[in-house]
Amino acid sequence: MPAPKQTTRRSLLVTSAILSSLALAAPAAVAAPKPSDSPSASASPSATPPASMSSVGGARLGRPGTQVNLASGVPVLPKDLSARSWIVADAESGQVLAAHNAHWRLAPASTLKMLFADTLLPKFPRDTKHKIVPADLAGIGAGSSMVGIKEEETYTVHDLWLGVFLRSGNDAVHVLSAMNGGVENTVKEMNEHAEELQALDTHVVSPDGYDAEGQVSSAYDLTLFARSGMQKKDFREYASTVRAKFPGQTRKGKKGKKVRESFEIQNTNRLLSGDSDVPVYEGIAGVKNGNTTNAGATFTGVAERGGKVLLVTVMNPEKPEHNEVYKETARLFDWGFKAAGKVQPVGELVPPKGAEQAQPGANPSGEAGGSGDGGSGTAGTGSKPVAGASAADGSSGIGTALGITGGVLVLLAGAAFLVNRRWPLPDLVRRRTRP
Repeated sequence: MPAPKQTTRRSLLVTSAILSSLALAAPAAVAAPKPSDSPSASASPSATPPASMSSVGGARLGRPGTQVNLASGVPVLPKDLSARSWIVADAESGQVLAAHNAHWRLAPASTLKMLFADTLLPKFPRDTKHKIVPADLAGIGAGSSMVGIKEEETYTVHDLWLGVFLRSGNDAVHVLSAMNGGVENTVKEMNEHAEELQALDTHVVSPDGYDAEGQVSSAYDLTLFARSGMQKKDFREYASTVRAKFPGQTRKGKKGKKVRESFEIQNTNRLLSGDSDVPVYEGIAGVKNGNTTNAGATFTGVAERGGKVLLVTVMNPEKPEHNEVYKETARLFDWGFKAAGKVQPVGELVPPKGAEQAQPGANPSGEAGGSGDGGSGTAGTGSKPVAGASAADGSSGIGTALGITGGVLVLLAGAAFLVNRRWPLPDLVRRRTRP
């Protein structure tokens, strides 16, 4: 099924270039039965947050407990939230509307794949082909979620990223890491990119988010990764794709002719694809979910409604209910859309280091401005633009859910991009092909 045509409600101001870049499960034999990254027996995190945490984005974000400025006209936060950590932020202005232990360093699970994608997506054109050798799949953790990549078969980079985003395939992550010089080099680059994004709570040990000693992130950092990733057209496309056709094994068909089979994969983001107890969330456009023994359930989502684009990250709900992470995320989205424009922010999502250096008068401390306008309200991206096109035949979904640009004059792969000062700037257009 061809991808839907792109529609734009809000134009993007660019001087030298434009930022460039599908409820059926895959067969059980080739895909994990649920989005679980690891059965790791790593030690459980502390039951209480540290008394002192990072103050990147504002002093209040470093305090334990819930941070929100309730006042007349501001809706009360949901009463039944059990997550260890969560954050609600305006994706455009960067204002943090409310947060709970935003900088608590916790195991991230597969939400870490957002950083993986933001780091590697610019490196390989989507039509690049790669034949799988045994070394590509070495070192994948036991019990990992898999999309079903087979040795000696050839896949395009587009196929591999669908495996990463839709099925949270650790096998796809390892293949892309091998193409990038190996897991060790990929981890190094991810840590460097996290530092550039000022995601200082994050330490990467395994690129796929599999539980590993010392691997941590925070709700604040995961939100930074999502915001940065949504700058890339391909990232937006993959994160918002509901289902797609994935290449299977090559078998002998009639008259001995080789035939490449395919099967359908569905996005494990339940706010995007829906489930028996979780409806598709109105306005949802991505981003990524995760689930491991150490991390519990984690999720970062982006949604647009009424001209507002919000980012919500939820980490490790303590309630054992099915799909609890999505239910709490939906309640926080509902609150955020009601509170946007009424609540004074408690902090901000800081821009990448490169954007701060390029912006005269930038605030290097990351403290939020006291005017309630989201601090500087400007940022940019230190990543290279992604070359990409619309979704290939055989996939369906939102496509380019949010067209987002940077917010200052920065050099990206030798090209200067001058865009509107708010960062990111979405076109606020969503589309979905219903099953």
